[in-house]
Amino acid sequence: MKYFVCILFCFGLTNGFQKVPNLKIKQEITIDSLGACQGVSYQNGAIYFYGDREVGMMRKFKITGNSLVYQHKEYKFTVGGKDVINHPTGIAFHGDAPVFIGNSIRLNPEGTRWKAVIYCINWPGLLKTATLDGNIIQTIDDDACIQGTRPEYVRYKGNWFVATADYGNKQNEVRLYNPEALKNCTKTSAPGVLYKKFSCGPWVQNLFWVKNSNILVLIQNQVEGKKWRFTFVDLQKSITVGKESVVKVIETDRTDELEGFAFLGNLKTGIAVTSSKTHNVNLMQSEL
Repeated sequence: MKYFVCILFCFGLTNGFQKVPNLKIKQEITIDSLGACQGVSYQNGAIYFYGDREVGMMRKFKITGNSLVYQHKEYKFTVGGKDVINHPTGIAFHGDAPVFIGNSIRLNPEGTRWKAVIYCINWPGLLKTATLDGNIIQTIDDDACIQGTRPEYVRYKGNWFVATADYGNKQNEVRLYNPEALKNCTKTSAPGVLYKKFSCGPWVQNLFWVKNSNILVLIQNQVEGKKWRFTFVDLQKSITVGKESVVKVIETDRTDELEGFAFLGNLKTGIAVTSSKTHNVNLMQSEL
């Protein structure tokens, strides 16, 4: 089955929208050995899917035509064989800036108690050794969070920040952290770490920053753990007013748990991932 959605999207503009393309799921793919897939990170032509198999881990792929080709590179988020980032929920990567990986763990069924940790990672070291042994630069307790952490780099007024957001349905926020202060702290409540924040809707699984724009995508569920929602917000307006300034909301009739999304380099092809055992990776194509 193919699912169609309309999306209002900014192609390289910051003050308006030029095109209104259709974005459709072009191909549904099942990729094994990820556990429950938790997200996707696109970096310089490489695609990293990360999940929570028997340990937190990620695998490297490249796209050729409409095919995702496994590069036979697997990385485990372990130290001394012990699971460290067991539930990865976001990879913040931007050029030579510090790399951060989030770990969000629900401690009770009600979702009122969470353990949220952000790890500053030696990324080249991780890619070389395929584990976190010797590659954790800093371990940061995200105690400024409400319900989990999911880091992503965003640009605000000419500077880069690490944004993160909460899951759950109460008091959800998007917060912007100073990356240098974050790298050198042990908790996000430390002075100088939190820069700005605004309130947002529930069930945010991940974040995606649309390059060359002012648009942050909240990758959400419509209800807890089910159904797809993409909320495009104007970051600058959201920070100014203190709550999400919504540009467009996209909902689909997919009933599984949307976990992550990323546009690839050309901003015409995207990948959405879910925690399902089948059809967990979905190629999405925008058509003008």
